[in-house]
Amino acid sequence: MTVSASTVLPATRQDSRPNTSGGQRDATLLRRYARSRDPQLREQLVHRYMPLARYAAAQYKHGPEPFDDLVQVASLGLLKAIDRYDPVRGAAFSSYALPTMSGELRRHFRDKSWAVRPPRDLQEAALAVEKATEALSRELGHAPTVDDLARRTGLGDELVLEAREALSARLSTSLSAPVHGTDGDELDLGSRLGTDDDGFQTAEDRATIGALTKSLTAREREIVRLRFEEDMTQSEIGQIVGLSQMHVSRVLRQAVDKLRAAARADAVSV
Repeated sequence: MTVSASTVLPATRQDSRPNTSGGQRDATLLRRYARSRDPQLREQLVHRYMPLARYAAAQYKHGPEPFDDLVQVASLGLLKAIDRYDPVRGAAFSSYALPTMSGELRRHFRDKSWAVRPPRDLQEAALAVEKATEALSRELGHAPTVDDLARRTGLGDELVLEAREALSARLSTSLSAPVHGTDGDELDLGSRLGTDDDGFQTAEDRATIGALTKSLTAREREIVRLRFEEDMTQSEIGQIVGLSQMHVSRVLRQAVDKLRAAARADAVSV
């Protein structure tokens, strides 16, 4: 996810707490922007409140999601907050912007960060369990039990287990990911997956065709072989067997009709 550089500064990891200085100046900028919708004022506000966006992103910094991506998502929420904020209502901008950015981050985790997407209620439960797992691991000094997670999240034991299972769907592994073979060689994951072996079907087809061609004369079998196995034209076949192209064409039609009739009879008998 990328936010236009002309609108949002590149995300950095410093200043992860909201900047409360210059509150009067910020309020003036917000009032001026609400009246004029001047893009330059909007950009100034984005610059000034980027620390708030980084602070919001830091609250959701868990799992493998890159922090810079979270800052970009929070920045989108910041833009929406700036555009929707109404200074007349008297509420502090930070009180309005933080929930807006948090909502954008929650939607990102719910809708964009799953390799396989489970139902929405299960997604939300999985995210709650993941966050509770990290918090309880810090508090307890060990991995929390299902009962611990159920008490912290308010979810039942069964739903906690389903949520933990759903978390495995958040990430996918590339088939190009390196794995180590038994002999120490490094292979890609795709090379270890099973594939369809067409050889069995080919052998079965050959056996079936061999049985069906017994219904043909020796000349018909040779003409069919030259046409479909050697991929020769009717003119080339005629030169080999001493027949005209028209005669070869007639023999081929008759041979194919015999093979079809033999195949139908074989299917009925089965």
